[in-house]
Amino acid sequence: MAAYGLYSHIRANRIRSGFLLGGLFLLVYVLTYAGALMGEALWSNASLDWLMRAAWYDLVKAFPFVTAGTVLWILIAYKYHQAIIDAVTGGRDVTRNDEPRLYNLLENLCISRGIAMPHLKVMESNALNAFASGLNPRQYAISVTQGLLDQLDDAEVEAVLGHELTHIRNGDVRMMVIAVIIAGIVSFFAELFFRMLFRPSFRWGDRRGGDDRKGSGGAVLAIVIAVALIALAWLLSVLIRFALSRRREFLADAGSVELTKNPDAMISALRKIEGRGELEGATSAVMEMCVDNPREGFVDLFATHPAVADRVAALVRFAGGHDPGPIELAPPQPAAEDTEPAALPAPEPQPSGAPAPSAPAAGQPFLPPGSPLALPVPGEPGPWGPRQR
Repeated sequence: MAAYGLYSHIRANRIRSGFLLGGLFLLVYVLTYAGALMGEALWSNASLDWLMRAAWYDLVKAFPFVTAGTVLWILIAYKYHQAIIDAVTGGRDVTRNDEPRLYNLLENLCISRGIAMPHLKVMESNALNAFASGLNPRQYAISVTQGLLDQLDDAEVEAVLGHELTHIRNGDVRMMVIAVIIAGIVSFFAELFFRMLFRPSFRWGDRRGGDDRKGSGGAVLAIVIAVALIALAWLLSVLIRFALSRRREFLADAGSVELTKNPDAMISALRKIEGRGELEGATSAVMEMCVDNPREGFVDLFATHPAVADRVAALVRFAGGHDPGPIELAPPQPAAEDTEPAALPAPEPQPSGAPAPSAPAAGQPFLPPGSPLALPVPGEPGPWGPRQR
């Protein structure tokens, strides 16, 4: 069914993401079946049909344990994923007193749309990037690099914050975190199987034939099928993660324009971030959640984000923005060193016999010795000299 308008696109995207996420759970069970098939083939040189049925029975027996292990993995990530991300990126929590400019921009956006204020973090990095994380409203956080704050003006920073708020509001952040968690399970066990299989000291077993009902000669083909299933599960988990990220960036850009009513700010922010978002030491999972991911793969097949030029073209076409083209940024300047204050000129010499003027106190303007509004005292001159009668 075709989808028209931003909100229908968001709804359709959520449905598709739900199916993709269910597919990730299915990959866990495919990986379990492949492991069971490989184990049966390495233990017994039976027929392929017998080995595949034995692996299915193993999967049925292991199903509750695999499910419990997957749920436990998700619970651990649910509790500690933000701490892990902060440890990788060096993000630190900031308050209004720490970053009043950034905090006020985010707070104004949240108030204007009735959105709960997420946590705010700053990463000490010269890269220009930002990302949102979290699995529920109490955990949602937006992390921004110091380089982005230094190079972007208020309107552009507001556009980036609107982009990340849209990811939160659309449920993209929750989907991405869960997808990364489950894909991490698939990647972990796939690598474990391959390391075990190709380890030099690995024992291939005696491959006993057993009774005649088992048949024989299917072990090698079963191992080939198991390896193919493991490789397929790993590849699909990676592709699903990329699909979840790629199709959401256009919606997040459009959502930012909806929040800020300023398509030119989002375009100029993207042009400044373009090619400058590499977070040193960050994993691929973190980079997939960022505004822009400069890491690309073979012929753009494994690129997790659409090209900035494509995103800008969409904003120009559908939001009426103006593309300034690639923007050159000046390198960050070091903080200026403190200089000595300029010396005051020497006072001009006074004629002999003239009273020396009294020097004003340091840092204070000249003031008369008394208030001009004070009541006169009989017999004493006023603050500006003798009173004229």
